Amino acid sequence: MQHKIVFATNNPHKLKEIQSLLGNHFQLLSLKEIGFEGDIPENQTTLEGNALEKARYIFDKYAFPCFADDTGLEVDALGGEPGVYSARYAGPLQNYGAEEKRSAANISKLLAKLSGNPNRNARFRTVIAYLDGKEEHFFEGIVNGSIIDVRRGSEGFGYDPVFIPEGQTGTFAEISLSEKNKISHRARAFALFVEHMKRQKS
Repeated sequence: MQHKIVFATNNPHKLKEIQSLLGNHFQLLSLKEIGFEGDIPENQTTLEGNALEKARYIFDKYAFPCFADDTGLEVDALGGEPGVYSARYAGPLQNYGAEEKRSAANISKLLAKLSGNPNRNARFRTVIAYLDGKEEHFFEGIVNGSIIDVRRGSEGFGYDPVFIPEGQTGTFAEISLSEKNKISHRARAFALFVEHMKRQKS
């Protein structure tokens, strides 16, 4: 018997990837598949808060076990900015149009604020919140690294062109998606989530 779980995302690539990791005991449902349309609120000031708010919003409406994730770039010299505001660091999304333009604006603001600062330490952090009807569970994945001054690479998205993960010589935008998925913050968080779900079945 398959257990149905809602992933609070409409990203088909994420759904396919996580479904393959979970195996046949679980069936992932997208927001579209449960009939949800519209926006999920993200009004919290932490990644944990946002992920939980999204998961709880869907769980309260549909009563399916549900999980959601949130990711941010945290830069030491900026006191953890942009953090939970990473996607809209340069201002409201509607002001920038396409995702590429928003990312470029976000990177420009980040580099301007770091100009002349020798401390380039940063980390990408992903938090998953999962509600099963009984408890709230959190899973965290972190990749430490540093911010460089010049954009490099054409893969990835967001801040990838200026982030070099620890132990690597290239940015996240200079390595293939398959390689990134082996070491990324999101991959590490989901590995912990999948491990938890498989334990529930054993």
